[in-house]
Amino acid sequence: MSKTPFPTHHRSLITHHLLALLALAGLLFFLNLGALGLTDRDEGRNAEAGREMVETGDWISPTFNYEPRYAKPVFLYWLMSASYRLFGVSEFAARFPSALFGLGLIAMQYLVLTRLRGSAVGLFGSLMLLLNVEIISLGRMALTDSVLIFFTTLALFGFWLGFADEGRSRYWLWAFYGGMALGTLTKGPVGVLVPALTVAVYLTLAKRWSHYWQTGFPLAGIGLVLALALPWYLAMLSIHGTDYSQSAQANTVGRFLNPMEGHGFSFLFYIPVLLLGFFPWSGWLPVAWYQAFKSWQGARGKGLEVRSESTTSLVPRASRLPAQDELDWFAAAWVLAVLVLFTLSSTRLPHYIGPLFPAAALLTASYWSRGLLQPGTSGTRVSVHVTTGLGYLLALGFAALPSLYSSNVDKLVKEFPLAAQVDLGSGPYIAAAVLLIGMALVSYFGLSEDRRAGAFWAAGATLACVALILVVVMLPRLNRYAIAPPQELAYAAGLNLSPTDRLIVYGSTRPSTVFYARRKTIFIQTGEEANVLPHVNQPGRTMILLPASLRARLPRETADFPIILQRFGYILLANKPMVDVPASKEPPPSPPLPTPGR
Repeated sequence: MSKTPFPTHHRSLITHHLLALLALAGLLFFLNLGALGLTDRDEGRNAEAGREMVETGDWISPTFNYEPRYAKPVFLYWLMSASYRLFGVSEFAARFPSALFGLGLIAMQYLVLTRLRGSAVGLFGSLMLLLNVEIISLGRMALTDSVLIFFTTLALFGFWLGFADEGRSRYWLWAFYGGMALGTLTKGPVGVLVPALTVAVYLTLAKRWSHYWQTGFPLAGIGLVLALALPWYLAMLSIHGTDYSQSAQANTVGRFLNPMEGHGFSFLFYIPVLLLGFFPWSGWLPVAWYQAFKSWQGARGKGLEVRSESTTSLVPRASRLPAQDELDWFAAAWVLAVLVLFTLSSTRLPHYIGPLFPAAALLTASYWSRGLLQPGTSGTRVSVHVTTGLGYLLALGFAALPSLYSSNVDKLVKEFPLAAQVDLGSGPYIAAAVLLIGMALVSYFGLSEDRRAGAFWAAGATLACVALILVVVMLPRLNRYAIAPPQELAYAAGLNLSPTDRLIVYGSTRPSTVFYARRKTIFIQTGEEANVLPHVNQPGRTMILLPASLRARLPRETADFPIILQRFGYILLANKPMVDVPASKEPPPSPPLPTPGR
């Protein structure tokens, strides 16, 4: 084996591919990254927890609204804190870790797949991982998921390179254990469960458990995971005791056993999520997964063995499963393990299955590459039809969006007071047109064996264009009228309140308000108006941020509070004017008027 991972004559091509990938990923992850206000609820909570960590200097115990936040571990907040110190507190800085780790994920996917399968599969697999709805979305949000996906992918690639791929250095296994540890510090037990369950499924199918126990450093690896992840958990338990342990249990075991915050959904929830989230490659994914399963069935039927402790030296290479087929097995096990894990969970959200996307891209790229080299590969025409069908459905959805918005506008008024006055503009129609043209090109190229390579570029370009339309055209309009107004008023309130003053947010209780006000905020829901009264007559200034439509519901003691500012259906009230003029002193005398002619 060469001491370098890539042949010398391929290095220039690989460098060019990698630079182009990073440029495209940088555009999709970083363009207008800070232009959109923080979305609620998780983005607002995460960003503020990181900001409070910088303000308080407490690097162990995350807080939100200056109260303990136990829902997520600490690693994302450390990253955000570093970002705030580097760029200042802003939406861009809050999202920067997600975008940066998204960039790292694409680079890792390309380098690993190129090392294992060549530059063509590496390029296809990394572009498929980048150019889909879910990964672009997660890379642009202040959530834990982009960082988690990076670490679970690092762990599973580390396992493959160090254990399953014959001839590689076993020391890659430390990336397996280190990735699990850092994933656990990012989002809790799921950081271990995703890699561990994937590896367990693979070892069971391949019958390689004994080889793993002999050569996989299991005890030392577990020790590394505990050494990296456990100290923070023990510190939290020592500081907060049963409050932390009970909350942690509720957010892990409780979330798995019972739906939380209304996020139950149906048992088949992740099927449409995967089809839409992995678009435009989701049409190829089911066939690619089935082909991998068939290769395993065929290998077992022919008596072929996976490389193992009993076969590596005694069985001729010809009687063993080809390495590329074994890698496809591993990717199929990865997809299956993540789908099963989160389907069995009672709480379901679209981004939970994000960790399977690198494997989905690997499988699909492998199948796509095989289809180009072997034009008669089964399932290619069906895949094209499924992809174009999904694209046409999405185009129909975009085209119908203005009509759907108008028919449901009454339901949006609580969070979006001026919903009835807002026009969605031309963005949905432009996106629909791009999808229609793109899918027509995918069909034109993909259904012809001679032109099939063009279908990949047509599909990728279509998704990239739709993503840019969303980022540049549609989301800024949504931000201006729906997201930014209460945030701008919260920021103004924070600038004009002293530490002993009070900010009340009534009705529309968005967590991001705390981030923009930069101070502790009193949240009061509709129906709890009596809770406003204890704060009204206290010394100092009291401000109330609320939708204008709810003004009449406030206690009559606030009737004389003037409107200090208003913004697209939101108002900011105060019990005192913005500028205090001392009542006990006469204003200074006016300066004498200048004498004419002098």
